[in-house]
Amino acid sequence: MTILGATGGTGRELVRQALARGHHVRAVARDPSRLPSDSRLTLLTADVLDGPALTRALDGAEVIVSGLGITGGETPGVLTAGARAAAASGARIVWLSALGVGPSAPAAGFLTRALLGAFMRKELPDREAATAAVLAAGGTVVHAGPLTDGPPTPTRRTLALPDRPLALFPARVSRATVAAAMLDEAESLRFEGHPVVVLP
Repeated sequence: MTILGATGGTGRELVRQALARGHHVRAVARDPSRLPSDSRLTLLTADVLDGPALTRALDGAEVIVSGLGITGGETPGVLTAGARAAAASGARIVWLSALGVGPSAPAAGFLTRALLGAFMRKELPDREAATAAVLAAGGTVVHAGPLTDGPPTPTRRTLALPDRPLALFPARVSRATVAAAMLDEAESLRFEGHPVVVLP
């Protein structure tokens, strides 16, 4: 299993939980040395915007699980570059996105879309393009509400977008819960080619 964006908040959870599940993990990040050493963990250094380095890091991947995110001051196009490289690798992809982006916009509701437009205005085109690239490649896009810290919830549910219960605002969900749901999908590929939402 290859984890892209392995040193971010969700990425670290993906690595930790994938190892706990017994997977051999290839962790791709700009500075993977921040991850713990483990005999089943291979650290690969690649900047998402360095196309040749990222292509080499993803070469041979069977399943790519992405915890790639955007932080303040990030160069525009980071998510799109990562999604396109993942799609070009031929691997199966499980991609994290925000609820309200792309096909999840109608399910998120008007207020959530308005808030995203106000607070993520500069990031939205990148998030939209990345989501579209993953879906076009037959990957699964996992949408989640605002992320928090904390343990995974045993009651987590992964639902197709039309099955999401109506709510004024999306539920807050821990990164650990999202990581667990993404690994569930990577192992089962139950929703391959479709957008889904994770609920705590």
